[in-house]
Amino acid sequence: MRAVVVHEFGGPQVLEVVDLPEPVPGPGQLAIRVAAAAVNPVDAVTRDGTLAGLGLLPAPAPGTPVGIGWDVAGEVLALGPGTAGFAVGQRVLALRDRLDLPLGSYADHLVLDASAVAPLPDGLPFAEAATLPLNGLTADQALDLLDLPPGATLLVTGAAGAVGGFAVELAARQRGLTVLAQAAPADHAALRAMGAAFVVDRAAPDLAEAVRALVPGGVDGALDTALLGIRALGAVRNRGAFVSVAGGPPPGLRGITVHTVWIAADGAALTRLAGLAAAGELTLRVADVLPLDQAATAHQRLAAGGLRGRLVLVPAPAAAR
Repeated sequence: MRAVVVHEFGGPQVLEVVDLPEPVPGPGQLAIRVAAAAVNPVDAVTRDGTLAGLGLLPAPAPGTPVGIGWDVAGEVLALGPGTAGFAVGQRVLALRDRLDLPLGSYADHLVLDASAVAPLPDGLPFAEAATLPLNGLTADQALDLLDLPPGATLLVTGAAGAVGGFAVELAARQRGLTVLAQAAPADHAALRAMGAAFVVDRAAPDLAEAVRALVPGGVDGALDTALLGIRALGAVRNRGAFVSVAGGPPPGLRGITVHTVWIAADGAALTRLAGLAAAGELTLRVADVLPLDQAATAHQRLAAGGLRGRLVLVPAPAAAR
């Protein structure tokens, strides 16, 4: 079968389409025929060696590939021993959250633990569904860390992005939070439609002051998807809560509780999120669909920026249907 891997770190040109043996599911696992795999920023920092430099990924041993891709939607191909709750041919979506494996979701087939997999509602196309696992679970788990009660105020930076957009909808529609979304003017109307009570211009010279003009004293919590760090922390009230989605969070000044969300696959939570998406409560955004063998092109477009939604790779054109 085909898979996109890297044997050395570098730019998009190091992505290779190679033939690998068919993966065989072990106990408690299932094999998925991949119909769609989303392209995420974490894929780029896996490919270029950034994660290895941070000690989160071992350097590839000679001749050993590094798999690329976290998000997958497709159909169950085979079940391993002791796997319950799924059937061959069933539509599913899943998150592959281990970086130390030679096979990622950029592939024809993928084996995952059943606990990482969720049933895919019939109304969700594969390409749209593939944009949900990593970013939806990140937003959901970040909101869990913030642990804000209904009625509390929440700042979401980078709200027009994939994680930010899901966070706005989950916070406003499912958790009863008053959301302040930070984004460029072109995205303000869409974010209000997604549930944001207020929108703060991304170009505001002082984010903290812009937020505090709307919420005197500061918001109860902030979800920093734009990695603004101390600039976003200034918008949070004393003894509030702050969660960053990557990198080192700012210090917990003024008694603020600070966390970084480290994403973990969760089939049960993903089942709930897929149900919300099928009901129209979560917005799935696809920027474009490309064949699997154009993974390097997808990474080039990701690096160029300006996308709204995720690029999605499909092993064959028919898989996008």
